[in-house]
Amino acid sequence: MSSSRREIAWLVNPTAGKGRAGRGVAVALSRLRAAGLTVRELAGRDADESLDLARAAVADGTDGLVVVGGDGMVNIGLQATATTSTPLGLVPAGTGNDVARYVGLHGLGPLAAADRIVRTLTTGERRTLDLARTGGRYYATVLAAGFDAVVNERANAMAWPKGQMRYNLATLLELRTFTPLSYVLDLDGRELTTRAMLVAVGNGPSFGGGLRITEGALLDDGLLDVVIIKPMSKPDLVRTYPRLFRGTHTTHPQYEHHRVRRVTVAAPGIVAYADGERFGPLPLTIEAVPAAVEVLA
Repeated sequence: MSSSRREIAWLVNPTAGKGRAGRGVAVALSRLRAAGLTVRELAGRDADESLDLARAAVADGTDGLVVVGGDGMVNIGLQATATTSTPLGLVPAGTGNDVARYVGLHGLGPLAAADRIVRTLTTGERRTLDLARTGGRYYATVLAAGFDAVVNERANAMAWPKGQMRYNLATLLELRTFTPLSYVLDLDGRELTTRAMLVAVGNGPSFGGGLRITEGALLDDGLLDVVIIKPMSKPDLVRTYPRLFRGTHTTHPQYEHHRVRRVTVAAPGIVAYADGERFGPLPLTIEAVPAAVEVLA
């Protein structure tokens, strides 16, 4: 590696993973600098400013954008690097880290992740991934558009409790009153009207810390995986939930799966989430973007 010419931009969410990002920054930064890299540290006051800084660094020709945090921080990095020649590096430090799972980085500490970045910059290794895009915004994991999205929306409005328990409580509160939704889908030009508990549009196979809702989704096939969970009883929903971590829910009789290049999802009163971030109310049209980003992994 030519140390005089290599510069990376470094974007951190210090609150990710209950503070793990902040604690791991110093050791990872030291490793990168010891390898001869020039590190441009970016510090945005919020997500919008962080994205502005990341885009400016990419426009300036940085050799890589490295994000430290969870899937939400990766999502910011994707907006800056998608369809550019700038690779994205990850130091996993969130609570879900599904994108890190996709590229073999889940469970790595900051030092090991920094070592991986140094090695891939040295060798020129890259992993090219598809992305999904809706309204000019990209995501890597799964767009949630049903019960799971309703839980996210309620949890975001709650001040207490903190962390994962807030989502557990939001799930219990929503489960009491949730009823199946009426959906209209456009699947590559074919209209489908159905009632369902949820519709998920996956670029990758999992979200929410390893929930493999779109089991079988590939990151390099140029397709989206649309999963529909048809109406089921609340006890059955609770029993089926653990199967999502293994991807064995695909044998459930209320499971339906489609592979498409483009899908429009419409349902009343639903705000969709992807990469753990609020993407906006339905209807939304999502399209696959093949080979949209290079990852240092």
